[in-house]
Amino acid sequence: MKDVVIIAPHCDDEIIGTFETLISPSKKIIIYSEKMEFDHNRKDYALELDQFVSGISEQVFSDKVPNEFLSNDFIYYVPDPYFEIHPDHRYWGSLFEKYARDGLDVIFYSTIMNAPYIHEVKEPEKKLHLLNCVYPDQRDLWLYDHKYFLFEGYTKWIF
Repeated sequence: MKDVVIIAPHCDDEIIGTFETLISPSKKIIIYSEKMEFDHNRKDYALELDQFVSGISEQVFSDKVPNEFLSNDFIYYVPDPYFEIHPDHRYWGSLFEKYARDGLDVIFYSTIMNAPYIHEVKEPEKKLHLLNCVYPDQRDLWLYDHKYFLFEGYTKWIF
């Protein structure tokens, strides 16, 4: 089984977009965008994720994917550049569309409700609990908009 690299443009995207992958038994590396302007508390919270999720071997904050993480040894989970609407998500998705066309194993993720591959999360209570534990200052976001913990989806493009 290949190791997983999760691209999270914002601290919390790793849970919101890839919860089911995040809790899988695979070894995981999470790359957060450093371009993102964020409250340092969110970065600190993100770095505590390994206390709640096993298998996280590294968490990196970078404007690009470090060369050691660009190989066929990994499966990449990246925001969908077509369905995602946030510019940071589209940026990373477009970058990885190129990598996918070059032969890397890329799976695109989304929580946008009009993505045709969206499904209900099998354990939404666990996803909500993880979001609340790791990002307590963000609770109001998913308190009023349940899509953050009820749905996610994955798709692989074939070229």
